[in-house]
Amino acid sequence: MIHRCAAVLAAALIVAPLSAGIASAAPRPVAAPAPVPSLELDRYLGTWYQLAAVPQFFNLVCARDTTATYALDPQGNVSVRNRCTTWSNTPNEISGTATVNDRATGAQLHVSFPGVPTQESLEGPTNYIVTALGADYSWALVTDPTRVSGFVLSRTPALDAAQWQQVGTAIDAVGQSRCVYLTSPTTGGLSQIAPLCTV
Repeated sequence: MIHRCAAVLAAALIVAPLSAGIASAAPRPVAAPAPVPSLELDRYLGTWYQLAAVPQFFNLVCARDTTATYALDPQGNVSVRNRCTTWSNTPNEISGTATVNDRATGAQLHVSFPGVPTQESLEGPTNYIVTALGADYSWALVTDPTRVSGFVLSRTPALDAAQWQQVGTAIDAVGQSRCVYLTSPTTGGLSQIAPLCTV
């Protein structure tokens, strides 16, 4: 929900069929990342700081202090308000809505943003999966079914070394590389943009 993920999701992998009982050299479909077993929505609501992310085109405008604020709306969905400070030192924000697609875990959602092509519909396929959470909901790792996106979110502008180790382990477990995540400058936290694997 810190992102407009559906606008940048890659097409599904095309896999050649088996022929004469011999597997094709084309890659097999990769299962979507598993969500956390149970997301307590009331604990997840509120403001999160983006501390690292897989670069996306819509993030290019953001120089620092990227946040997402989630709250319940009157329809029972989640209102989304993403904010950041641009390179010209001006505020930038967008508001949208997230709907839960997975009632079993509550951790797979569809995020929509009015006026954004391909993301205007309130309902749609999952494009936001909470794949890992700190035990105290102090941090979260979010991606999508194709693993094109990735976001490290935190309740505070900085994480300690033990928390970063947990985040790194979670990124490995979901099948992504820590090196494709870039740190997000945050007042009170990291000040440089660098591959997460080097931090």
